[in-house]
Amino acid sequence: MQELNILRPFKDKIALISGGSRGIGYAIAEKFAKKGAHIVFTYLRSRSDALQAEQQLSSYGIQVLPLRANMGNVEQLSNIFETVKLKFGKLDFLIHNAATGDLKPILDLKDEEWERTLQINLKSLFICAKAAVPLMQGRHGKIVSISSHGSNRCLPNYAAVGLAKSGIECLSRYLAVELAPKGINVNVVMAGTTVTESLKKIPRYEEMVHLAKTKTPVGRIGHPQDIANVVSFLCSEEARWIVGQTIIADGGYSLLV
Repeated sequence: MQELNILRPFKDKIALISGGSRGIGYAIAEKFAKKGAHIVFTYLRSRSDALQAEQQLSSYGIQVLPLRANMGNVEQLSNIFETVKLKFGKLDFLIHNAATGDLKPILDLKDEEWERTLQINLKSLFICAKAAVPLMQGRHGKIVSISSHGSNRCLPNYAAVGLAKSGIECLSRYLAVELAPKGINVNVVMAGTTVTESLKKIPRYEEMVHLAKTKTPVGRIGHPQDIANVVSFLCSEEARWIVGQTIIADGGYSLLV
């Protein structure tokens, strides 16, 4: 039994992962499932991707609950946590991963595009954190968000998303200070350039990949599993002393560029 606990340290814990049907979100879900956690993940558009993810994750012998939700819709976010409460009655990990945004120069952004980007990326963390805390009481809960270099660097056409990511990092610091006395850890992972389907939709994608490969000391572009490994560590008992930090996971890219 002790060996089983070592291999599956998240056994019977509950993880809620936004945007968990593909990319970094799915890699995180799979990592946690392998460690024994039951998985609740949100998705927005592709039901087929969600069903495939559900089937794959279920093969690890855990419960999987896919929920369609727009992270910018407060009512839908509330329904997610009501569902988690009814089905499990508790929550151990909240992984704020789902992200989207209009990629345009600042002056070309419409008001509604600006607002939508902030709602889906930043406001949703605020709403989710408030809903998660009651379900985490007494469970040493963990809240981990995914950020990017655009939070502190000016990337082409990334203004709205970059601002939202910067806000996520700032909000996480405030949450960390207020929630630490409750035994809840809050941190952020700043992901470097990582191969996902979403990345391929960004303008100058090929240029970004080439730059990442040539300028990263490790000598390659990031993979979703690289980010999942860091998130998993931050949710482990060994990381309890890490509070309110933004951990850069980019293979050393930011040291040289």
